[in-house]
Amino acid sequence: MASHEHDNPEAVQHAITCTRDFEVVEMTDLSASAGKSSGQFPTTTAFYSVSTPTKTPGGRSRGHRWVDSFRRVPGLPISSQQGYRPGDEMADPSHARDRFYDLRAANARTANSALVRELKGRHLQMIAIGGSVGTGLFVTSGLALYESGPACMLLAYVFTGALQFCTMQSLGELVVTFPIAGSFSVFSTRFLDPSWGFAMGWNYALQWLFGLPLEIIAGALTIQYWNQSLSPAIFVTIFLLAIVVINLFGIKGYGEAEFVFSTVKVTAIIGFILLGVVINIAGTPNEGYIGAKYWLDPGPTHNGFKGFCSVLAIASFSYAGTELVGLAAAETANPRKSLPSAIKQVFWRIALFYLVSLLLVSLLVPYNEPRLLGGQSSADATASPFVIAVEGVGSTILPSVMNAVIMVSVLSVGNSAVFGSSRTLAALAEQSHAPKIFSYVDRSGRPLAAIVFALCLGLLAYLASVEVYADIFDWLLAIVGLSTLFTWSSICLCHIRFRKAWAASGHTLSQLPFRSQAGLLGSYIGLVGNLVVLSSQLWMAISPLDDGPGDPAPAAKAKGFFLKVMAVPVIFLFYVGHKIWFRTRIISVSAMDIDTGRSFTRLPSISAEEEQRRAWPMWKRLYRWAC
Repeated sequence: MASHEHDNPEAVQHAITCTRDFEVVEMTDLSASAGKSSGQFPTTTAFYSVSTPTKTPGGRSRGHRWVDSFRRVPGLPISSQQGYRPGDEMADPSHARDRFYDLRAANARTANSALVRELKGRHLQMIAIGGSVGTGLFVTSGLALYESGPACMLLAYVFTGALQFCTMQSLGELVVTFPIAGSFSVFSTRFLDPSWGFAMGWNYALQWLFGLPLEIIAGALTIQYWNQSLSPAIFVTIFLLAIVVINLFGIKGYGEAEFVFSTVKVTAIIGFILLGVVINIAGTPNEGYIGAKYWLDPGPTHNGFKGFCSVLAIASFSYAGTELVGLAAAETANPRKSLPSAIKQVFWRIALFYLVSLLLVSLLVPYNEPRLLGGQSSADATASPFVIAVEGVGSTILPSVMNAVIMVSVLSVGNSAVFGSSRTLAALAEQSHAPKIFSYVDRSGRPLAAIVFALCLGLLAYLASVEVYADIFDWLLAIVGLSTLFTWSSICLCHIRFRKAWAASGHTLSQLPFRSQAGLLGSYIGLVGNLVVLSSQLWMAISPLDDGPGDPAPAAKAKGFFLKVMAVPVIFLFYVGHKIWFRTRIISVSAMDIDTGRSFTRLPSISAEEEQRRAWPMWKRLYRWAC
């Protein structure tokens, strides 16, 4: 390469600018290792961060440079390969005419994305917390408490938290090995079936696209806690502009904003835990010591086993967003170092915050509290059990502080919605699963077209001024109501399939840069558990909870049924439609691509790290294993 690198400088320039960041495995001089006893060639791993060569005249103003940053990143697109090659157990292009799916090109494009790697470990940890801690914890947990009672609510959150642990461990192994754009939606295409990857990608993108306006509405309604006369449209505009400004600063600006937002939320949750302990022990102005009074009267459970099943989907929705840390792998500066730590720490932090804070909520708020159902919609913070708990202290500033935290939380989740939807849409476009325009990445590494599209759907938040907005969003969210369960199940199944392909190709587990702590068994537990939760929701749709005396009207029953199960036929419609059109097949183990975009590691480095860890004291080894 060195002797020919100046033969065609223009071609070399274009070849480099196909990707912003890549990893090169270099072979050392073989003569230097001739006297060594090892039978393997020593290898070194070098990381390169290649900036796109742009011509910026020195005399240009900052404004001109800012405008230029929105232009498409230069470089030649990866040439399209016409279909699958015969012999790979895929359709022969000569028989498929023009309707076939180019899997190799899709793998190459997602592995060579123009997204920039500027996120650090602290950003990753806070991104996962910021994307998950929102209305699911602060508001919707009130509905969970009402439908199931305190004991069943906590059991449901423990159960889904265990499934999340298995899922996140599986995802961690995959994204550290393949830090590529699109993450889990791309893994479904690569390890399962391109048609399933199409369905999962759009399912996940729509989850965030429809969730964005709902979170903005939640923030606008939170403002009305202080002043009912103000129009929600005013604050919808303010929140939208704030999200636009944050996303203009690219991935680093998003990471810093989420770091600040999540710090506020974490501080507030810790403060609520401390305050809750004080209230529980010291009592409120109207009564003394509370203790476990509400667990005895009205009781620890409500609606029995059905109540428990009804909360499983709510708990899954509350944990949704932690997988964003995997989606950020393609924009992480050092994936092999930052991602394992983020994957492990994020779960423990969220599990601690959720379980401890919800335990205190269950001690301070009885499940038959009328205000738990007093909200106009699932986005209305007036039904938040956290607000209700601190209101029991009396006329203080604490309820206002809690509402302010909820407002920051929904803004954070709205910001994460733009991140999650735009990155997924960009990856879908790179896989030819979405219009090509969504693959537009500017010189600052922003998937600009996808971000603009997500922000345009955010304009639906202005429906907050319409009386029937709650019904509109109920139907929109019904389309992706079970998306989290499908996404988590697909992640576990992808990990199972990847392990089979990894073993079939002759690799060992010691060659993986990060191994799931739950192992292959954890993926099976996560897959089966998520399918059980999904089945329970189908049962709850057929046989819903009794809301009160008398049977509900048939129209109400039918509406409730379709709101709960609509996501299932929509996902399979995406899957079957794509499969019929492109005539794809399930990817066999022998045909799986486990090399494109893979993070290669050097064996001597891994051995040195293991020897160093053996010298650590026991407490440090336990801490690093868990965190």
